[in-house]
Formats: sequence, structure tokens, C-alpha cells
Amino acid sequence: MLKRFEVEGFRNFEKKIIIDFSDVHDYKFNTECITNDILSKMIVYGKNSVGKSNLGLAIFDIVAHLTDRNVTPDLYDYYLNANNQDSAKFRYVFQFQNDVIDYKYSKDQKRSLIYEEISINDKLLFSYDYSTMKGEYEGLKALNPSLILDFENLESVLRYIINNTKLEDSHPLRKMIKYVSSMLWFRNLDENRYIGYKSNTKDFFDFIFERDTLKEFQAFLNESGIDDELSVKVDTDGVKRLYLNSKVPIPFWKTASSGTKALYTFFYWYKTAKDVSMMFIDEFDAYYHYELSESIVKLLEKMTDTQIILTSHNTNLLSNRIMRPDCYFILTKDKLTSLVNATDRELREGHNLEKLYMSGEFNG
Repeated sequence: MLKRFEVEGFRNFEKKIIIDFSDVHDYKFNTECITNDILSKMIVYGKNSVGKSNLGLAIFDIVAHLTDRNVTPDLYDYYLNANNQDSAKFRYVFQFQNDVIDYKYSKDQKRSLIYEEISINDKLLFSYDYSTMKGEYEGLKALNPSLILDFENLESVLRYIINNTKLEDSHPLRKMIKYVSSMLWFRNLDENRYIGYKSNTKDFFDFIFERDTLKEFQAFLNESGIDDELSVKVDTDGVKRLYLNSKVPIPFWKTASSGTKALYTFFYWYKTAKDVSMMFIDEFDAYYHYELSESIVKLLEKMTDTQIILTSHNTNLLSNRIMRPDCYFILTKDKLTSLVNATDRELREGHNLEKLYMSGEFNG
């Protein structure tokens, strides 16, 4: 799992922003939000334009140069911070059982690597400076003595190593690549922009046509307070399409509300990405009633092996009944802080977190 993340110089993050997923406090409630002493469920709050969306894009930057998964191109326009045009720096610390991987790199405006370094259990595997084409390789020689150490014109030394070295599935590097390849970022919008997990989503509109899937989606909508009935019709052009039932059936994608379309997008990923390692849903409840938002969070909490990060403006979710103080975060232009670390008050299960938030308790 991801244990720590740092970013600096990317988009609006002029200063270093840190997420310490290992900063777990001794709460005895909502323990399903913690997995192996690491935060696995969290919600990020913040005012408009502080970078909640950019936080997700920063975390998922690693997907671009280590995998062949989808990265919607325009999401990464204007890559560097306006006041820091030197480079964007990233650091990922992963923990898999007793193994810790520390991966650092920096990129330029074109998103090309200019420095890369990785250590396993505090032992340097390699470091490489793309501008001088020099580095340290002693750990790499021990991993694969036959590897040709000619890295000129490579997009990523680490990706080259992994693709040209036989590693057991139990090796930390193999576990790291499996984790990164299974990361998923998306927005609950009908445009279906996403990063990671799949190379394409050609099945996005078609997966619902399976009878059992349609019935399950119908039940999901009904449980969400939407009474629309659905059906699948083959139109005169021979194409299957989803319809809302009425005296005269009407096309789902042309007439459904934004909230209903958002539920379809969520349902698609929930059904097709159950083995996802990390799921980041940006503005996950933008179209939801607060009760529906809560039910979605509870549903996601059942994904015990997945780290999930949600961004929201919905303060109704700030409740110890749903999560816990070390799982709620506030993002400002300078830092990301959990509620438990944003106040000198000892937060307990009986505290009304929403009331404290609205009163400015966590603005210090």
C-alpha cells in the first residue's frame, strides 16, 4: 500500500504537500478505514482552487511513465507551478508486508523525467540524472548483473529495469508495479475521463447490457432514491441502447439527470475495478443528495483492500459515524492536514466534527 506521498512544484503546489498514510491514531471506531496500520479511506476538503483535483493528478503522475494504462492527455496541461518552473518533484513510499520502497523522481514542463531514484529497505537500488546521464548503480548490479547499463533515451530507468529483469511475484518491485498498474482516478461525470487501471473503456456503455448487470444497476438506482425503470432496446440501426421506461421509452444518455449519469459512472467502476489498489474519486458526490453520499462512502468502505481518497465539499460527511478524525483532511495552498492534527483539542467519538469544522476549529 502507499505509505507516504510528497509533491512539490506541480501545478498549484509551490510548496511541498505531504500525505502520511501511516499517521494512524488510536481510535477504536470505524476501524474498516484502516488496513495494516495504514489509512485506507479518507476524504479531502478544501476551498475552491486550493488543489483538490490537482492532488489526485499528482498522486497518479506515476502511472504515466511506469505503465501502459490510460492517462487522459489534457488533464496534465500546465504541468509546473507558475512560481516554480524548475521541476515537479514526487516521492512515493510503498509498504508491502515488511518491505518498504522509497521512489523519488522529478519531471520538467514536458513531463519528462530529469531525475529518478529508488531504494528498497533503505538500500539504494539506483539513482540517475537524465541531464548528465550519470548515476549510482551498485544495487542494480546486484539485482541483475547482466543488465546493460545504457540508459540514454530511456523514458524511465525503473521501467526498463522491471521490463528486463526476471522478478518473482513476491519481489517488492513486482508488488509496486502491480499496485501502480491497478490505481484508478476518475470523476463522476458522464465524460468518463480517467487515469490508470485500464488501457481503454470500450465497454463503458455496453457492460450494462448483461441481464444481471442491468438488474443490479436498476436496484442500485432504486436504493439511491431514483425510481426510474430501465430497459435495453435494439434500435432500428441495430445498436443496443439503454432506455428509461415510460409510455414512450426515452434514451438514457440523452435524458437522464447529471446525478443519474454520475451514478452510472460510479457503478461502472465499482463493478469493473473491484481489485483496484487505489481509487481516487474527484468531487465524488457533486450531484448527490447528502444521504446518497453517505451510502456511497459506506459502500466504498467495504473495499477493504483498496486505498480510497475522495474529495468533497459536503460537510454532512464530517461525522464519526461515517469515518474518524484521522481520515478527514483539509487541504490549503500550503499543506494537507488531518482533522486530528489541525487542532489542539483531543477529538473523541462523541464530538460533532461538522460543527467544529464550520466554527473554524481546524483553521489554525
